[in-house]
Amino acid sequence: MQGLESFIPLILIFAIMWFFLIRPQQKKLKEHQAMVAGLRRGDQVVTQGGVIGKVVKVRDDNEVEVEIAQGVVVRVVRSTISAVTSKTEPAKA
Repeated sequence: MQGLESFIPLILIFAIMWFFLIRPQQKKLKEHQAMVAGLRRGDQVVTQGGVIGKVVKVRDDNEVEVEIAQGVVVRVVRSTISAVTSKTEPAKA
């Protein structure tokens, strides 16, 4: 019985770490993955480097083409997009 009592503080520490550190990080990761998966042409995005641009083309692989200035298009890895500042409406059928 005494051996079980010594593990209770460790279990409590793990539970506290789970609810304050691990769980919110997993939730944030899922939200970011959903945002990146929902990218469409015309969305205005911000990359992790701070570059603001407009999505010109969404490729099937792991890249997106972003226009950062008139006539300047760069390829960006999807996971490096940190935020979508303005979302376009889906085309009506």
